[in-house]
Amino acid sequence: QVQLVESGGGLVQSGGSLRLSCAASGSGIGDYFMDWYRQAPGKQRELVARIDRGGSTTYIESVKGRFSISKDNAKNSMYLQMNSLQPEDTAVYYCHAFKIGLLSRRDYWGQGTQVTVSS
Repeated sequence: QVQLVESGGGLVQSGGSLRLSCAASGSGIGDYFMDWYRQAPGKQRELVARIDRGGSTTYIESVKGRFSISKDNAKNSMYLQMNSLQPEDTAVYYCHAFKIGLLSRRDYWGQGTQVTVSS
């Protein structure tokens, strides 16, 4: 079992920056794929960035060059540095962890943190 708690959201002006944190407990994150998802009002939840167990990262096109995902296994935490924020980045951001076993997959979600970017 993994419990995930996000923090760091808030209100920021267009062009500003925020750093989201995801603190994990119950199990070490080193064995998990870790993601940041977001869900804007009236839209489906979308995967924003992923960091795998080895530290390799992937991003959706719209955040490349602006967002950076990282993790610290020793602190059991993951981060999302968001720069040059735009109003279209406004959403609830969720931390997600998953591990794939031979016969099963386990997914864990945080409760989300609101990011609002004003124009």
